[in-house]
Amino acid sequence: MGANLLNFVYVDRSSEPSHILTFHSTAKWNAHFNANKKTDKLMVIDFTATWCGPCKLMDPVIQEFTAKYTDVEFIKIDVEELMEVSEAFQVQALPTFILIKKGKVADKVTGVRKDELQRMIEKHRK
Repeated sequence: MGANLLNFVYVDRSSEPSHILTFHSTAKWNAHFNANKKTDKLMVIDFTATWCGPCKLMDPVIQEFTAKYTDVEFIKIDVEELMEVSEAFQVQALPTFILIKKGKVADKVTGVRKDELQRMIEKHRK
């Protein structure tokens, strides 16, 4: 019976619009980051990698949060694609979520910690 608990249901959400920004160039990321330094909008950066199992577990959580927190900007950055960005934020484990407010790191959550991430979003989005 225990083995049945490990079965996951895959839901194809490719037809749903994604509200998560992704960046594939450091220059574009830097331009976006610098343009948003003066806003009060909370930015949540999801540092991830295609091979990262725990990152995949957090994907539906981030989709849920993008729908719930429409006043928050969610960004996904592949650590292997934009290594300089992940190094600049000192990302050492995956997944890592960096919360940015007015261009400064407000908080950081590492690992599959939905409740902790939600608490940090609630705390900093106001």
